Amino acid sequence: MLKITGVSRRFGDVTALSDVSLEIRQGEFFALLGPSGCGKTTLLRILAGFESPDEGTVTLDGEDLLARPAHRRPVNLMFQSYALFPHMSVAKNVAYGLERERLDRSEVRRRVGEVLEKVGLDAMASRRPQQLSGGQRQRVALARAIVKRPRLLLLDEPLSALDKKVRAEMQLELKRLQDEVGITFVVVTHDQEEAMSLADRIAVFDTGRVEQVDAPVELYERPRTPFVAGFVGANNLFAGRACSVGLAADGLGILPGRSTLPDGTPALLAVRPERLRLGADGVLRGEVVDVSFYGGVSHVSVLVAGRPAPVLAAVQGATRVQAGSPVALGWADEDGVLIPQ
Repeated sequence: MLKITGVSRRFGDVTALSDVSLEIRQGEFFALLGPSGCGKTTLLRILAGFESPDEGTVTLDGEDLLARPAHRRPVNLMFQSYALFPHMSVAKNVAYGLERERLDRSEVRRRVGEVLEKVGLDAMASRRPQQLSGGQRQRVALARAIVKRPRLLLLDEPLSALDKKVRAEMQLELKRLQDEVGITFVVVTHDQEEAMSLADRIAVFDTGRVEQVDAPVELYERPRTPFVAGFVGANNLFAGRACSVGLAADGLGILPGRSTLPDGTPALLAVRPERLRLGADGVLRGEVVDVSFYGGVSHVSVLVAGRPAPVLAAVQGATRVQAGSPVALGWADEDGVLIPQ
């Protein structure tokens, strides 16, 4: 539905976007994930019509989106601050865009009623924004954005202003709502959990470039660049050279992994903490330096000779391993992912 081809944007000497190309499907929940300053919000502003790219094209259903002014695009942007009118009721806030289009009053009332029922705020239609909780204000902003039935809804860090418990509830609410209304959502976030729980596919950005586009599970299990391996979730990274059975790591020997890289290619081996086995046998030996219990999971840090940083293992439940204990670390071949350096 949305095709972004070779989009670049520079601000003086700073390159915010560099040759970005993406395709977003109809009805998809698509996330732009990356650290602050990586260019994801600049791309969102280009789609909304608040910025123009220096190079590249953007088409929506095959038509040039960049040729249309912001107010003529079938696109709505939900701001991080929600930007609600404090002097208007919930219903008036939601109706504002429809009234600006001079729609019939009965049509405006019907559509506002429908959308407030969808977001669970029909009983609060007469309240003002200051009488609502953070989660409720977020729902008003969402209702105002979807009532105009845009082809594309852009969300800029939509849950960052909410506390952790409300954020978790609103993640479920956002996904449910998106499934129900069938609008294509594009969300900008630096929160990995948020992106992984909401999105059908995720584009990971770094310094204005797209590093990888994939479904959440594939992105987590099979990172294709060192940045993605280090940014998405916790990872143990070992440097060395690819070989037929994994990675030849300096000072550590041969570490198991699967790869299609030619032998001798400089590479990183990535192993997720939850894939590591602690026991008497393994490919690495070391000493436990720290054990942290997080309710359902214990994090065990193991210092291995020949590696400056500890190796992190995640164990289900409480563990009997204590700091100072010698342990061996192992993992299955398929759990070691080789990434070209």
